[in-house]
Amino acid sequence: MPRFERGTDGPKVIVVGVDGSDSSLRAAAYAGGLARRQRALLAVVYVQPVSAAGAVLGAPVAEATDAIAEDLVAQIREAAERVKGLFEVRWEFHTFRGDPYTGLVRAADELKADAVVVGASEQAGHRIVGSVAIRLVKAGRWPVTVVP
Repeated sequence: MPRFERGTDGPKVIVVGVDGSDSSLRAAAYAGGLARRQRALLAVVYVQPVSAAGAVLGAPVAEATDAIAEDLVAQIREAAERVKGLFEVRWEFHTFRGDPYTGLVRAADELKADAVVVGASEQAGHRIVGSVAIRLVKAGRWPVTVVP
């Protein structure tokens, strides 16, 4: 039985994780360039954090994260309009709920990603516990590019 191979003719789908941080926006710009050069689909993924404590206390977490997602889509559309005619990139925006690692894994699996691009963590605690990027690399399921 033939086995499905990814990446033999260049990437078809590049997943990039964004959360509004400077490093994630740099990752999106880098991934956009990769997608343009490879004529791949750029799947921009925002993982909306779910706070169990916030949900129990009745905090409007979903509304806040929905607003962040809407802002990210607006920024992406604005950037795409600025380069329209110069650079054409096919892109789509996806949101998932949960922790960033699980959400990105789910997105990459569902979208059949050939590559995953993320920004380097800006949180000091991740040097000890491990960042999303490190966990994605250790998963070893896709090529992962970490953008500083």
